[in-house]
Amino acid sequence: MDFVLASASPRRVELLAQIGITPTKIIPANIDETPHKHEPPRNYVLRMASEKASAITDDLPILAADTSVICGQRILGKPENADDARKMLMALGGRRHVVISAVSIKIGERIETRAVETKIKMKRLSPAELDAYIASNEWQGKAGGYAIQGLAAAFITWIQGSYSNVVGLPLAETSTLLGRIK
Repeated sequence: MDFVLASASPRRVELLAQIGITPTKIIPANIDETPHKHEPPRNYVLRMASEKASAITDDLPILAADTSVICGQRILGKPENADDARKMLMALGGRRHVVISAVSIKIGERIETRAVETKIKMKRLSPAELDAYIASNEWQGKAGGYAIQGLAAAFITWIQGSYSNVVGLPLAETSTLLGRIK
């Protein structure tokens, strides 16, 4: 199937390959990802995926996605630096949080979007664990400051929902949306 992946994420390309799908083109969407004041996290993620799909102009269908880590009602994006990552991981440690991904498919002028939520509990990290993880630099470019598919797998004590969602692309829902391409 021919489609454009509107993402710069190598993890999304890897996840698609896992189910035997390769995008025809990869064109990252360049949009303002600032949440609106008082915007609920689920609405934010849905809006981001839809805006990313809308931002790409191509004759092929467009697949776009957005993933955010939600701690309480706070959207944790990608940390700006090591101190930011440390604060995020300390906030997540010892409690449950939610990862929400939205996936959009744009075919012509029509956009269809689905959201998926996964609940996760991360153990409270010791100072040594936190220091080692920050030193690994794995947190860079990761929503919430961690990669469940990497070293941070050792921190996750419980998960309810889609694992691939937490990595960055809920595969069952994405496959269904891609099935809409004729």
